[in-house]
Amino acid sequence: MIRDKSVKKKPVEPAKPEKRVIAVARPSFRRERALIKRGVWPIAGCDEAGRGPLAGPVVAAAVVLDPNRIPKGIDDSKRLTAERREELFEEICATAAFSVAVASPARIDRDNILRASLWALARAVHALPEMPKHVFVDGRDKLVTACDCEAVIGGDGLVVSIAAASIIAKVTRDRLMSALALDCPGYGFEQHKGYAVPEHLEALDRLGPSVHHRSFFAPVVAARAKHFPELAEPDLFTVDPESEAAAVAAA
Repeated sequence: MIRDKSVKKKPVEPAKPEKRVIAVARPSFRRERALIKRGVWPIAGCDEAGRGPLAGPVVAAAVVLDPNRIPKGIDDSKRLTAERREELFEEICATAAFSVAVASPARIDRDNILRASLWALARAVHALPEMPKHVFVDGRDKLVTACDCEAVIGGDGLVVSIAAASIIAKVTRDRLMSALALDCPGYGFEQHKGYAVPEHLEALDRLGPSVHHRSFFAPVVAARAKHFPELAEPDLFTVDPESEAAAVAAA
């Protein structure tokens, strides 16, 4: 049989890859429920907000959720919009026991950011209306508390009690930074909440450090050297914000 060479075969198009949607599971009450079945109660989750900024305090929160009244939609505060955080903040405050502790910039300067954060977290746990029997804390480090403490890496995305604490801490700190903006206008605290964004760095370079800035973070040291050269001596406690941000992300 003679084939007609003028008829060309259509090229086979490669199959298009299927689009996949990666679903991110919300934190659950599974770990708390397992402890409740063993007779352990109360159970707290705790987390902090504000380790990375150049200004303002670190705010820590501890939360004991009511197993029968857990607000729907609780998630890691970083995965929520500001509006949704505010809504959940009100719901958590209305249904759960909670407490807040603050580590000031002065304490951060004295102790370093990690120790100040752990101090605030422990203070929040001990400030709860009833001392918990077990506490979950976000990160690698356990707290010095009178109860059992379990550190959970990435806990704000896994344990709903920690996620609730992350919301309380974040909203509280954001409100504090907005109040500080009224005390120190020009830095934009109400917008960036003290983080090292370009607008904040420009204001810091132009105005110099305020009383709310953390003295040993590198951009603050540079601004102090520019505006107050007689006071700006290098020391071993200067913190590079990029290195600090990487440490916070790894924690």
